[in-house]
Amino acid sequence: MRIGVPRESTPGERLVAATPATVRTLLRLGHDVIVERGAGDRADLPDEAYVEAGASLGDAEEVWRSDVVTAVHAPGEQEQDLLRPGSVLVCQLSPATHTDLLEALAGRRVTALALDAVPRISRAQSLDVLSALSNVAGYRAVIEAAEEFGGMFAGQVTAAGTTPPARVFVIGAGVAGLAAIGTAASLGAQVRAFDVRPEVGEQVESMGATFVQADDDARQDVSTDGYASTLTEQQEEATRRLYAAECAEADIVITTALVRGTAPRTLTNETIRAMRPGSVVVDLAAPGGGNAEPTVPGERVVTENGVVILGWTDLPARMPRHTSQLIGTNVANLLTLMTPGRDGALEIDLDDVVVRGMTVAHDGEVLWPPPPVSVTASMPSSPGGAAEPAHEAEPAAPAAVPSPRRRHLLAGLAAVLVGLAVAASPPDVAGHAVVFALAVVVGFYVISSVIHALHTPLMSQTNAISGIILVGALLQIGSESWLVTTLAVVAASVASINVFGGFLVTRKMLKMFHRGSPS
Repeated sequence: MRIGVPRESTPGERLVAATPATVRTLLRLGHDVIVERGAGDRADLPDEAYVEAGASLGDAEEVWRSDVVTAVHAPGEQEQDLLRPGSVLVCQLSPATHTDLLEALAGRRVTALALDAVPRISRAQSLDVLSALSNVAGYRAVIEAAEEFGGMFAGQVTAAGTTPPARVFVIGAGVAGLAAIGTAASLGAQVRAFDVRPEVGEQVESMGATFVQADDDARQDVSTDGYASTLTEQQEEATRRLYAAECAEADIVITTALVRGTAPRTLTNETIRAMRPGSVVVDLAAPGGGNAEPTVPGERVVTENGVVILGWTDLPARMPRHTSQLIGTNVANLLTLMTPGRDGALEIDLDDVVVRGMTVAHDGEVLWPPPPVSVTASMPSSPGGAAEPAHEAEPAAPAAVPSPRRRHLLAGLAAVLVGLAVAASPPDVAGHAVVFALAVVVGFYVISSVIHALHTPLMSQTNAISGIILVGALLQIGSESWLVTTLAVVAASVASINVFGGFLVTRKMLKMFHRGSPS
């Protein structure tokens, strides 16, 4: 099939939906690619680079009449008229708010796939344009704030004295928020962050920030679809109080709260007036109206008390080369999924939950909204008791759990038996048993204190320890004592399973991040 890549018609847009690198991927799938002349100029991707990659060049009409058209933004009326019946359109469509556009595409019998409607499931992460754009926006937000802020992010120690680090407060710990947290922390700022979803606290802390704890009124239940939910009035009031206290102490505030394209008001005029002169607010939710009351989408605003409000709506486009590469990769991964035979034949498999979730118009019908896709998530334990899963396929049968008294009795009996066995053994065996017991206790407390983000490096350490055990066991297999030989065989077998299993798991994890992998 012929895939068309048009030049974006939105004024000032610098992005393009394919790069020379992603064009090569599409060609390997058996497709032909035609790029509109000048489509990548504003992203520093000249026409010559596309031709060298194997694409052909054409005018707008040729591109929009292709079998498949992939763009960054939705087409205008003139561009819609150029689409052929039966063609496939892949771009951002904002289906929740642009129902008239969906009707128009369905009326032209165009199959439309919305890049901004990717289901939030693990298998679809490589297709998620919103995550890619949010990641760039979070990074760029810190760069914009650093330019406006009249001080340095990192604290300095000089002969003339010391300066404290900048204090950054991030509202929202989604993709954009975590990117902003990581960037600000890497620049040396003191970063604090808050999210109404308490389960993201560990992610915030793993990025080097402090997770601001809120009372129960401000907490939100775990989402069942991967997206944040609209807050209740009680939650909004509780979060406003928290925001006011944190913003009054912050030098830079980055807001990222966006619920399905709509920006809730998180920073009131009163909160802004309480901030110090020279403070900076970067409103990443400006495309949806803005989280701060003074925000004007697309403009820089300075309040009466000297607070700078940045409402830029084009942050990803300010880094066009890398952002275009990310979008192009998302599109290439989607078309790889839809070209299973690698023969240039595109398949619209509506039984695939990913394809169905993105398909908003097909065969003359509007298919939005798609059937719900449940995401299993669990809350961390709270002082009030153990958290339950947000969604379960079916109720599980209650497991038989021993009573605490019975557990204590069994543990005490086991300790007595172990003590008797050690007392009856030779002195050298007793010494080894004591070392083993201490190692178990120390190992338990060390490993249980490691956060989840560090479990992969920890696996390398356990593989090294298992290697030492394996060598020691091999040396003892030829012992004259049958007991020693038996224990050595068991130790060698268990250590081998741990070593090879660790390498296998690590290999599978690394394969998930392999460049060009469709999964």
